[in-house]
Amino acid sequence: MELRFLGNSGLEVSVLSFGTMTLGGEGRFAAIGNVQVEEARRHIDICLEAGVNTFDTADIYSFGKSEEVLGQALGARRKDIVLATKVSARWEQGPHKAGLSRKHIVEGCEASLRRLGTDYIDLYQSHGFDSLAPLEETMRAFDDLIRAGKVRYAGCSNHCGWQAMKALAVSRANGLAPYISQQINYSLVARDAEHELIPLGLDQGVGVMAWSPLQFGLLSGKFRRGQDKPAESRLAALDVPGNVDVDRAYRIIDVLDEIARARSVSVAQVALNWLIRKPRVDTVIIGARNEQQLRDNLAAATWLLTNDEVAKLDAVSEIPLPYPNWHQQKFAGERNPRLPSVRA
Repeated sequence: MELRFLGNSGLEVSVLSFGTMTLGGEGRFAAIGNVQVEEARRHIDICLEAGVNTFDTADIYSFGKSEEVLGQALGARRKDIVLATKVSARWEQGPHKAGLSRKHIVEGCEASLRRLGTDYIDLYQSHGFDSLAPLEETMRAFDDLIRAGKVRYAGCSNHCGWQAMKALAVSRANGLAPYISQQINYSLVARDAEHELIPLGLDQGVGVMAWSPLQFGLLSGKFRRGQDKPAESRLAALDVPGNVDVDRAYRIIDVLDEIARARSVSVAQVALNWLIRKPRVDTVIIGARNEQQLRDNLAAATWLLTNDEVAKLDAVSEIPLPYPNWHQQKFAGERNPRLPSVRA
C-alpha cells in the first residue's frame, strides 16, 4: 500500500488508515460496532497484511474502551504502526473533563497511554476546537508532551479554517510544535472542506486525514434509490447534524454504481478511491463492522480512478461556492486559481 508523508512532517502514513470507532461496543457506540479483542486482532492482521500502518482512535470512542481494545489487540505490534488518538470531547462529568486546557490535555494523554498500553502516542489530536481555553496554553501543552517524549506529533480535527490557521500562527510565534495534520469530514457528499480546509492544508503544509469517507455508510452501496434503507448503518446509529440533499446523494450513488459496474468493484471502493486521488489527502480513514467490509474497503487502495472518472464524480457532486469564494472566482479568478481536481 502507498505511504504518504503526513503534511510537511516526516511521519509516513498509509493511504488508508484503520479507524476504530467500531471497537468496544459501549453505550451509544454499540450501535456502530461491537468488535472485541479477538476480532480486533483479526482486523489488525488483515490491515497489516494489506500494508496499513496507521490506526486511529479517540478517548471518547466507547468511552475509553476502544483504546483499551486496540491496545490489547495490537500487543507487541504496536512498535510497527502509527498510533493516533484524540482528546477534548466530554465523556465524564466534572471540571477539566473536556476541552483543551493544559490540565485536560495532559491528564487525557496519561489516561490514553494507560488504556493503549504504550508509553508514547505517534499523533495526538485535538478532537475539536476549544474557544474558551487560550490557544497559547493548548499548543504549549501539546509541545510539552512532545518534548517529554509522550507524543511524537500533534494534529487537530473538526476545526474551522481560521481556527487551524490561528493555532499554526500561535505555534510559530512561540516556537512550539505545530499541528501537522487536520482530521476532517470529507466525502463525495460532504465537500465543504474544499472551500477553506483543503486550501489551508495545501498552503500551510498541513496533512489531511479524511474521516467518514463513505459519509456514515451513505456511500457504502447499501443505500439505493427506491429501496428500503438498511437496518444497520452508521447513518442510522449516529444523530449527525446537518442536512443531506437526498436527491443529490442518490445522483452521486448512481454515478458511483455506473463506475463500479464497469470496473467490477464495489460502490464503496469507488467512493474511497475518489478521495485517495484528491489534493492534500494523505490518508483516508476506513472502519468496518466485519472482515468482509474491511477487505472490500482495503481493496480501494489497489487501483486508481482515471482523471475522466474523477471529473465525472466531481461534476455530479459539485456544490455551490459560498461567499467570498464565489466573488474571488467570479471577479478575481486569474489571481485565485481553483483547486486542482486530482492529487499531483
